Amino acid sequence: MVTNVLASGLETFPKLLARNAAERGNRAAYREKEYGIWQSWTWAEAAEEVEALALGMMALGLNTGDYVAVIGRNRPALYWAMLAAQAAGAIPVPLYQDANAEEMAYVLEHCGARFVVAGDQEQVDKVLEIAEQVPAVKEMIYLDPRGLRKYDHGHLHAYAGVQDKGRAAKAELGAELAARKAALTPESTCVMLYTSGTTGKPKGVVLSNTNIISTAQASSEFDHLHAGDIVLAYLPMAWVGDFIFSMGQALWSGFCVACPESPDTMQSDLREIGPSYFFAPPRFFEGLLTNVMIRIQDASKIKQRMFRHFMAHAKKVGPALLDGKPVGLGARLKYALGNILVYAPLKNTLGLSRVRVGYTAGEAIGPEIFEFYRSLGINLKQLYGQTEASVFITQQPDGQVRADTVGVASPGVELKIAENGEVFYRSPGVFVEYYKNPESTADTKDAEGWVATGDAGFIEEGSGHLRIIDRAKDVGKMADGRLFAPKYVENKLKFFPEILEAVLFGNGRDFCTAFINIDLGAVGNWAERNNIAYASYQELAGHPRVYEMVAAHVAAVNESVAQDDMLAGCQVHRFLILHKELDADDGEMTRTRKVRRKIVEAKFDDLIGALYGGKSEIYTETEVTYEDGRKGKIKATLRIEDAKVAAEKAVAA
Repeated sequence: MVTNVLASGLETFPKLLARNAAERGNRAAYREKEYGIWQSWTWAEAAEEVEALALGMMALGLNTGDYVAVIGRNRPALYWAMLAAQAAGAIPVPLYQDANAEEMAYVLEHCGARFVVAGDQEQVDKVLEIAEQVPAVKEMIYLDPRGLRKYDHGHLHAYAGVQDKGRAAKAELGAELAARKAALTPESTCVMLYTSGTTGKPKGVVLSNTNIISTAQASSEFDHLHAGDIVLAYLPMAWVGDFIFSMGQALWSGFCVACPESPDTMQSDLREIGPSYFFAPPRFFEGLLTNVMIRIQDASKIKQRMFRHFMAHAKKVGPALLDGKPVGLGARLKYALGNILVYAPLKNTLGLSRVRVGYTAGEAIGPEIFEFYRSLGINLKQLYGQTEASVFITQQPDGQVRADTVGVASPGVELKIAENGEVFYRSPGVFVEYYKNPESTADTKDAEGWVATGDAGFIEEGSGHLRIIDRAKDVGKMADGRLFAPKYVENKLKFFPEILEAVLFGNGRDFCTAFINIDLGAVGNWAERNNIAYASYQELAGHPRVYEMVAAHVAAVNESVAQDDMLAGCQVHRFLILHKELDADDGEMTRTRKVRRKIVEAKFDDLIGALYGGKSEIYTETEVTYEDGRKGKIKATLRIEDAKVAAEKAVAA
């Protein structure tokens, strides 16, 4: 069994924070943009803020072992709330800020949270709405006071007020706080994070200090992270990735965590901060590329030709230069010119000029998208991870970066492949248990610490790189016995900027079909350039010209898929463009934007039947949830299109 012993004095977050305050007291630890102005806090100032809040919560009755829910967008004060909870011997439980009241009720009731730290009025209102369902919640602390002045403040407290209460109680409670910090051990729970619930109710993943800190240490050393780095914290705080990057690695390495002003300003804030360490899911990089291509299409003909010329050269030599491989002098000089004219301005526009280490994970990224960023000289790599692993299972070492693998085992991680192709791992980061769910814990983690990932893959001989085929439960066989792996085709479809989402069907069938979601921004821009009028997403999605464009993309993907001996049977034979975007509020996706296949199949079974029934169109009615929580129905007659399938000769090849 893999073991890891944490260094004395560094085995808990409060101790790491104290070390940073002592050794890096004057270095910037947190930044936040508010009202258009960047504000900064040093490690020493952050430690004082955390202590004041911890004492204040103790004065309100926070006990050792209590659960503290934290809900809101990325803000230094909410990261401090998690640190304060830990310092007081409690357990932080971050929730997704865009979760609806019903989803929050399940998590709050399941963990039995007694305290809630909410970012603003919206989050306070959601908790108050479900107050009768979560009687364990006794106190709520809010950060942004706007709109809350006339609320009943019997058990509702201003964040700053709680800190003032804590400072006033320091003489009385200081010794108790010190005792609670000292009582924390490597085995103490560091955080409880809830899974996205792709296949059912979310599960509470209990992660210890050893899990988080040993993983943060190993991954930081793997990529040589240091106190001079800076990361932009914009991903959901309830997601394990944000917790390991913005909490675990930040505390271990001592680098600065910067929080954008809002999701709407994230891109401009990214350019202003210029992070050196950056993580984003494939969807983010797909969206960035979509915006780039839209802007190029709107540019002058000369700029378009220059862009295409130098990008063609970058794709040939950019990755090799990034990996330190030999490249001819002439090619280097041409790349340097391209950097002046195209690559550097483009990276600056994207906010990625200073990225020294970049990662993407969560799902497979299209190889063309991956190579596009690396050709610009951006050190984008892939990792493979899970909440249950404290993120890191595999990483790509510098010089061994490829689009078709997720790298080698991360430091301290062991891998093995089961007979059915499922990937297993064990490491110091392996979770303790699923809270109140011993059956699922036993199903996922065996007595020797091996964890089932649920993904099918294989380890390459020689290189040791892991290749993921698909979710094990999603991999199947066509009626003729050929392999069915939907993600492989879906990711190829999503490479096209006009396709936002794709869902492939075909397990046990004679051929594959697909649902397509168009990207409203990309297709809308294309429609404007082509003088195509539309009044809604639904109208644009059903336009004949849009179908022609998507049909061309599907045909191109079929040509590519046909060249893969193992997956050639996954070509798309028929498709339709959905009349609505798949939405987490409608239960069709998780909060981390993963498709819930079973729900989609059940909800749109009439559409799937039409795809396989030979129909050319079908009328359907779909229930949707509006932003204010109201329910409604969308009615539409959807067109079904036959796709161009690659010739059998190409398949045989």
